[in-house]
Amino acid sequence: MFICVSLFIVGLVCLIKGGDWFVDGATGIARKFHLPELLIGATVVSIGTTLPEVMVSTTSALTGHSEMAYGNAIGSVICNTALIAAITVAIKPGKINRETLRTPVLFFFIAAVIYTGVAYFLGYFSRTIGFVLLGIFVVYMFTTVSQMKNSPQAPEDGDENVRSLGVNLVLLVIGAILIAVGARLLVDNGTLIAQAMGVPESVIALTFVALGTSLPELVTAITSLVKGHGALSLGNVIGANLFNLVLVSGVSVSLAPFSVPQSAVLFGQNASLVLDIPVMLAAMLLLTVPALIRGRLSRVQGVLLPVLYFAFCGIQFSL
Repeated sequence: MFICVSLFIVGLVCLIKGGDWFVDGATGIARKFHLPELLIGATVVSIGTTLPEVMVSTTSALTGHSEMAYGNAIGSVICNTALIAAITVAIKPGKINRETLRTPVLFFFIAAVIYTGVAYFLGYFSRTIGFVLLGIFVVYMFTTVSQMKNSPQAPEDGDENVRSLGVNLVLLVIGAILIAVGARLLVDNGTLIAQAMGVPESVIALTFVALGTSLPELVTAITSLVKGHGALSLGNVIGANLFNLVLVSGVSVSLAPFSVPQSAVLFGQNASLVLDIPVMLAAMLLLTVPALIRGRLSRVQGVLLPVLYFAFCGIQFSL
């Protein structure tokens, strides 16, 4: 147990430093090419911070732990939205660019409709569904890169030319590696600690593993806020949520198809269908719809989202 705790702490240190360098590199690139930070957050940063989910879900699916692969993707979306985004909104609410936000939100709900439809009506994620999800990822990246080219932002005064493009790329890569290594150490050792406490695999996936693999987003969100890049943080969360459905699930399902887990029951029904997926959709609706309608985020969202998250976790542990 001492070794597990020690490695857990090492992983946390890697995440913190990796998040710091990753944000520096991403914002440096955004300034270099005069690109909106929200778009950088929804693409480059999101891919980097989603790497832990990709590795964990793929490994879980290939080793026969489909509950871990399935629960990790949904649990990460819930954690990203109802906990991590809530921190950004609660600390620094304000105006957002609806034009920039519209694309990742639209793609997320397209993917969510497909994902939900498969879960409710088929109950089995086939390799074909995996390819469809990966196709959505490719289309999103193409659309967003095109949007970047047509949405330059005014250059900022200060340190935009202090670091070269090469240095920013190195910071981005090293930060992503540290984030991935740190998250893996936290997930592996955190899971061992949880198992020693007798927690079921499905609950571990939706809570401990989801929170562990979402720590890069949490670290990035906090680092971005400290450095004054709130838009990068919000873009990262929304982009990461989309990637959890289309990239994380797409890769794991394409390599090892699996059925919707049946291990937990709520109100006589599969808990995933009456709790996990509805909470995921509710959290994203609560975060994005008011922002798209009003063009700003409010502190009320930052208060309601964590309430939803902790209620969800409480029900999970009571099943």
